Amino acid sequence: MKTLQIIARLLDYPDDALWAHRDELLALVAETSELDQVSANRLAEFIRQFCAAELLDRQAEYCSLFDRGRATSLLLFEHVHGESRDRGQAMVDLLDQYRAAGLVLDCKELPDYLPLYLEYLATLTEVEAKAGLVDIAPILALLAARIKQRDSHFALLLELLLTLSGVEITAEDVTEKLRNESRDDTPQALDAVWEEEQIKFLGEQGCISDEEKAHSQRFAGAVAPQYINLDVNSDAVNVGESRP
Repeated sequence: MKTLQIIARLLDYPDDALWAHRDELLALVAETSELDQVSANRLAEFIRQFCAAELLDRQAEYCSLFDRGRATSLLLFEHVHGESRDRGQAMVDLLDQYRAAGLVLDCKELPDYLPLYLEYLATLTEVEAKAGLVDIAPILALLAARIKQRDSHFALLLELLLTLSGVEITAEDVTEKLRNESRDDTPQALDAVWEEEQIKFLGEQGCISDEEKAHSQRFAGAVAPQYINLDVNSDAVNVGESRP
C-alpha cells in the first residue's frame, strides 16, 4: 500500500529530502486508489501546507508534539505496555516479524516506531497490511484524539490510517475518555518528571529525606498518560487508568 509509505514519511522527522520530493509525494497521492477522493484531497492539502512552511519551524513543531512527554509518542508499545517487562518481549516479537519479511533494521529507531511499522506493512499484501492496521487501531485512535486536543494538523494522518484499516474506531470514541487526563507536555509536567527522577535516584543511593518522599508522592502519576487495552472488538477503545 503506497499510501502507508506516504503517511510513514510524513510522520517521520521532517528533513530536506521531504521538501525536495514533495511534488513526487503529491503525484503518488493523485495516483492512489487506496483512499476515496475526499481523503486523497485532504492528504494532498496536508502535504502542500506542511511543506509551505520553513523546515526549521516544522522540525520544532514536530519535536514539541511527539518528543515531549509520552502521551503522543510514536512508539506504539508506549501506549500499551509503558515501562513494563511485557514491552521487551513485544519488541522481540515485532523484530521477528520484520526479519521474516526480509527487513533489516539499523539502530536508529526502535521497532515499534510508528513510521517504521507502516513501512513494514507497506511491504505486505493489502489484506495483511489492513490486518496490521487493525492491530494498532486503538493506538491510532488514542493518538489522533490526543493530537486533536493539541490542535495539530498531524491528527489527519492518524485518522487516514484508521480509514485505511476499515475499523469503526474514531478519535471521537476516545476523546470523552481522555477528558480528565492531564497533559504531560506542559513545563510543569515536564519539571515534575525531572524532579521525580532525581528523587528516585537519591532513593536508590539511600539518602532520601521525608520531605523528598512527600514530594515524590505528590507528583507520582501526575503526568503518566492513560494506557489502553488493544481490543478492537469492543464497542470503543478501552482506555485504562494511569499506571504508577
